[in-house]
Amino acid sequence: MQDRRNELAKRYVKDIKSADVWSVFRIIADFVKGFDDLGDLGPSVTIFGSARTKEDDFYYKEAEKLSLMLANKGFNIITGGGPGIMEAANRGAKGCPNVESVGLNVDLPFEQVSNKYTTKELYFDYFFSRKVMLVKYSIAYVIFPGGFGTLDELFEALTLVQTRKVTGVKIFVVGVDFYKPLLDFIKDKLQYNAMIDKDDITIIRLTDDLECVVNEVEDSLVKQIKILEEVGLENTKYYKSLSDFKDEQNIK
Repeated sequence: MQDRRNELAKRYVKDIKSADVWSVFRIIADFVKGFDDLGDLGPSVTIFGSARTKEDDFYYKEAEKLSLMLANKGFNIITGGGPGIMEAANRGAKGCPNVESVGLNVDLPFEQVSNKYTTKELYFDYFFSRKVMLVKYSIAYVIFPGGFGTLDELFEALTLVQTRKVTGVKIFVVGVDFYKPLLDFIKDKLQYNAMIDKDDITIIRLTDDLECVVNEVEDSLVKQIKILEEVGLENTKYYKSLSDFKDEQNIK
């Protein structure tokens, strides 16, 4: 592991010294890698949360449980590939047949390597390209308690849905006690001061009911299919994968 960290540290020093134009090729490589490896993944759910959450923590166990419930329904699970909540989610999905437990890591000199519960793992040079891949191929996002990185991912997802850069995707925030003060702030400050529209608050689904999350993820799948039909994309591979999955899983 130390050799890998030294290699990455040298790479980043070299990157700083090199002209910015050379970074473009690594950025392109990140996206090509993500598109190539994840494009045919099939219906997936991305689970976000703290890397610091311990194995005996309540939310670790809830993330593992939810991931298992979703995987048993046939959904692939995508995480940032690290420890904590990410590990719990990958752990819940790994034992399920015909389901991928995906970890999308970012190469950093001092970052822990991917957790041991992934069946597919990718490494990215840049946070922003990794973040695109975390949201691009999922029909729902689930946010467990976390720190700055998790909040960054939450508000990125909210912005994408609010601006309709992604449609038909649901955002679940798990941890009522943990996140209610944040949602109160959004309502009392952002909405009250007209910084967001009244309907924007409905993008967030705050809940501790894991069964409800699973049911609404299935609803999100159906909604995605209808949206694709409305815009005439029934002939795409993506539509076919969602439609076939819906029929196989007998989702109404």
